[in-house]
Amino acid sequence: MNSGIYLGDLFITSLFRPIPLGIMAGLLIGKQVGIFAFSWLAVKVGLAKKPDDINWKPLYGVALLCGIGFTMSLFISSLAFQSGDTTRVDERLGIMVGSLLSGIAGYLLRRSTTGKDN
Repeated sequence: MNSGIYLGDLFITSLFRPIPLGIMAGLLIGKQVGIFAFSWLAVKVGLAKKPDDINWKPLYGVALLCGIGFTMSLFISSLAFQSGDTTRVDERLGIMVGSLLSGIAGYLLRRSTTGKDN
């Protein structure tokens, strides 16, 4: 509701424009790779310590959940793009779908690791 997009005029092909694809990739792939890679590196270098009672799978699930970046993504995109109608819809569509996919993937991964040998 807060994104200000009228979803009635959108088609599935709207997701495959360059701006929504880039934003979705950044939220879904970029955030998880960056957060997980730097967390792993921090542990390997000795800057951080991973709890002994968990493995990397639940931590990766948390990195996936970090792709839910709705509010800050809206703020940054409003600074980065001109306020044209198509661009505004494209950027916000990418943010909504990228955040949704990150949330679903993170939830499923975390759910699969809960209660097991983490």
